[in-house]
Amino acid sequence: MKHVKQTLYAVTITLGLLSVAHAQPLRFATEGAYPPFNYVDSNNQLRGFDVDMANALCARLSVECSIVAQDWEGIIPGLLAKKYDAIIASMAITEERQQTVSFTQPYNRTRMVLAVPRGSDIQDTAPATLAGKTVGAQSSSTQGIYNQDVYGANGARVKLYVGQDEANSDLLNGRLDAVVNDSAPMQEWLKSTDPQCCRVLAIPGTQSDAGIAVRKADEALRARLNQAIADVIADGTYRQLKLAHGLEDD
Repeated sequence: MKHVKQTLYAVTITLGLLSVAHAQPLRFATEGAYPPFNYVDSNNQLRGFDVDMANALCARLSVECSIVAQDWEGIIPGLLAKKYDAIIASMAITEERQQTVSFTQPYNRTRMVLAVPRGSDIQDTAPATLAGKTVGAQSSSTQGIYNQDVYGANGARVKLYVGQDEANSDLLNGRLDAVVNDSAPMQEWLKSTDPQCCRVLAIPGTQSDAGIAVRKADEALRARLNQAIADVIADGTYRQLKLAHGLEDD
């Protein structure tokens, strides 16, 4: 009987510690420069689908939510340095990234497009079409990797930027022939700039799933986030958030 009581006591303590651990604030990082998924508004507040999704997940987990902006190139190093617990930035799940971090189940899907000036002679996104052209994209991104591996390898002059805004600006000012970006952010940029400046061409076969990145050692957190994602999808919150941000309801 004594051993049973000791065992029950140990289980109680363990459950108590787990409860305290789960009550700790959940610290997310996002880029803050990728509307409509994540951006900083005129009041210097983080907004966007990723931000609202993070808050919805925290609500399901009954924890306080902390969300910070981190530049894209430093976002995975910051996670590994334990500056935050997870990355929610519509990050594509790739084999290369999975060597460093773990991902939750997908919570979003992205697809790449090529944006060109309205009067451009570029009519399609085939690699041969871009040969000799100057094509921009954000560095350390799936778009940047695609730009190098596909267009650069087939004769395009590849130019990479720290942020997508700089690439878009160079396209607008005639310093680039084309820009590779995801569809929703490009459409958002065009709406806020000049919808008539450019044409957007879909790049076939570039759909990719996006997930929340966590450290490989944090398997328990990944499992909790997976359940929370499933919950917000099941109760309709996910669909409401996508519609609120003008995103396709996959």
